[in-house]
Amino acid sequence: MAKSNLQFKTNYAVSSTIEPFYKGGKVQISKDEKFIFCTCGTRVNVLQIVTGKIVHSIEQDDQEDITSFALSLDDEILVTASKALLLKQWDWKQAQCTRSWRAIHNVPIASMTFDPTATLLATGGCDGTIKLWDVVKQYCTHNLKGSSGVVHLVEFHPDISLLQLFSSASDCGIRMWDLRSSQCLCVLQSHYSPVTSLAFTPDGASMVSSGRDKICTVWDLKSRTARRTVPVYEAVESVVLLPEDEDFSEIGVKTKEIHFITAGSKGVLRVWDASSARCVFAQTLPSPPSAGDPRSLTYCLPLPSSLRLATVTAEHNILLYQLPSFTTQQQFVGFNDEVLDVKFLGKGDTHIVVATNSSQLKVFDLATSSCKILYGHTDTVLSLDVFKKGSLFVSCAKDKSVRVWRQDPDSGQVSCVAQGCSHANAVGSITCSRMKESFVVSGSQDCTIKVWDLPETIPETDGDMFQLTARVTEKAHDKDVNSVAVSPNDKLLVSGSQDRLAKLWSLGAPGADLALLGVFRGHRRGVWCVQFSPMDQVLASSSADGSVKLWSLQDFSCLKTFEGHDASVLKLIFVSRGTQLLTSGSDGLVKLWTIKTNECVKTLDAHQDKVWGLHATRKDDRVVTASADSNITVWTDVTEVEQAEEQAKQEDQILKKQELSNLLHEKKYLKALGLAISLDQPHTVLKVIKAIRQGEDGAKQLEKTVLKLRQDQKESMLRYCAVWNTNARSCLDAQAVIQVMLTHLSPEELLQYQGARAHLEGLIPYTGEVGEGIKPLMPEKVSADCVC
Repeated sequence: MAKSNLQFKTNYAVSSTIEPFYKGGKVQISKDEKFIFCTCGTRVNVLQIVTGKIVHSIEQDDQEDITSFALSLDDEILVTASKALLLKQWDWKQAQCTRSWRAIHNVPIASMTFDPTATLLATGGCDGTIKLWDVVKQYCTHNLKGSSGVVHLVEFHPDISLLQLFSSASDCGIRMWDLRSSQCLCVLQSHYSPVTSLAFTPDGASMVSSGRDKICTVWDLKSRTARRTVPVYEAVESVVLLPEDEDFSEIGVKTKEIHFITAGSKGVLRVWDASSARCVFAQTLPSPPSAGDPRSLTYCLPLPSSLRLATVTAEHNILLYQLPSFTTQQQFVGFNDEVLDVKFLGKGDTHIVVATNSSQLKVFDLATSSCKILYGHTDTVLSLDVFKKGSLFVSCAKDKSVRVWRQDPDSGQVSCVAQGCSHANAVGSITCSRMKESFVVSGSQDCTIKVWDLPETIPETDGDMFQLTARVTEKAHDKDVNSVAVSPNDKLLVSGSQDRLAKLWSLGAPGADLALLGVFRGHRRGVWCVQFSPMDQVLASSSADGSVKLWSLQDFSCLKTFEGHDASVLKLIFVSRGTQLLTSGSDGLVKLWTIKTNECVKTLDAHQDKVWGLHATRKDDRVVTASADSNITVWTDVTEVEQAEEQAKQEDQILKKQELSNLLHEKKYLKALGLAISLDQPHTVLKVIKAIRQGEDGAKQLEKTVLKLRQDQKESMLRYCAVWNTNARSCLDAQAVIQVMLTHLSPEELLQYQGARAHLEGLIPYTGEVGEGIKPLMPEKVSADCVC
């Protein structure tokens, strides 16, 4: 009975996407601390911090990569520099370019910044020159020469009355420029590698510089000497001063001396006392960095109003910390690389867990796009699955291990609670028990399947991580095991392999071995995915041969074959209580199939590369897809909405038809004609024309009615006439309407109508056959101008 009332799905619409917005380069935060500006190839993306959404995307017309940008301190002006050596000034809130000019630099601009008044812009070029621009009067005011190599850093002194600019280039010195005389006042020498950042004290009397030579230097700007050199034991990319008027005693700040935060190659934020050259606080990472996971930081940006700090990692993640506790407030992932798997997570499917081409897992909050990064695996994570309740999930990776993770439903925090490591090769597929949180099954490139039993009480935190041992190890296939799935009653297991076979296994009672029940043969290439139907005694498999097959569990025969993808079908899931299939392929397409009719109902096209990830919510109302193009797309089932709209449209059509009938009966021809045209019903329009012509003083009435129509309605009439004129039954009515239009409308007015020339030219041959001829009906000039 349930099935008879089942509503087949017909369409999905994109409800949200998580796409790359930062691929390296400069990052800046607006003064109001609401937006993050960052480069992404030819664009500067503006990320709203509260929602995690891209609200503006400023893109270069010339499709040249942006080399640098600067936002004025009043958040009004954005200037970008591209490889085409053009500077563009933007009204970024409208994403409109207000002016552009040649940069004069002979090579691309490497750095740029605004002065505190937002009137002067400094640009540092790869040619060793610095240029200053008056952005109000729109001209170049200074050309400062003398730097050696790329000028990668330019900063104005905070006291604008001094008119001083600081710069650093490949020669490792910090140049201090007097803008009144355009002279270099001095070169501050202390670093032995490029200077990466400068931070000024509020009074402008002191400055801290950082470098990749593992030291920070505190400068006295009045005497222009180094007051203190602080060895920090890591290559520092960014330095930020702690506010002097805040209480930071909980992180070891005891005096009112200069304290600064360093961010660099170790990936740890540390607070230093400038007077004693001591580290007073070091951030604790969630887990120690592993080999090949440097977690180095490239930027550190202060948000003084909210007492926060933003850091940018080498993996293009942006993290926001609350001071003084250094607790992580938000994380945004700028670039996901190739996405290999994705699953809905959480009690109400509020989150998604994502496996990218990396050893970290990422858990996104779909409401805010904020992300938690999970460390544990030491090589690329390949596959994921989620238990029925949605708070416990499993992962497997190239590091030959499987891990079990728990998400706290209240805080959203995720911790690894169990792991198992006995495969001999990369673990490419994983699935979990469907009824209870009792076991996990993994399939590996070592051709084996392992069943891992979970303890009855699973630890709550990663401090008590449980070590899993495989209950069963079975040599299942002759090649890589690409996919494993457990039946809804937890009694059966199916595996799909690169050896073109799918195999059905009995899981048996706890402690029992796997028993092979049957083999599904028929695919011509490797099997990528296998899934049990949630309702029937069937399973589905997808293959690199581009087909999806439905198999009987009774006799292992192929019941149906679905063909439509132009390449490998990588993932499939059952939807609509097992009556429909969703499939995704390496052609970037997602297809919706109705099993009963073998029909592809809808093709969803939102990805440019292989769609590796495909998963539906437990309510079956949303689907998430993830692709090698770095995009993650959440789709919403819009079947009911579209059907309601279609029904409303049909009801509206019925009402209009009834109204039209009433208008014709009441001889209100103008309204009837307008209504028939709005319904786009040429046959009804013709009926109205015939009724007008057959009435009293028909020709005059027709002329009066046609001339009262709006221009768009007259355009439609001309289009209809071109068709009517080809039919002997309706040609005289067409001629009558055309005569009115050609007599009363000027050629210029007629030619403004969409497709007028083509319609009029189409009238001539058929008009000749009828014998009346269009040319005698038209004034000579109209014939010449419009028809010839």
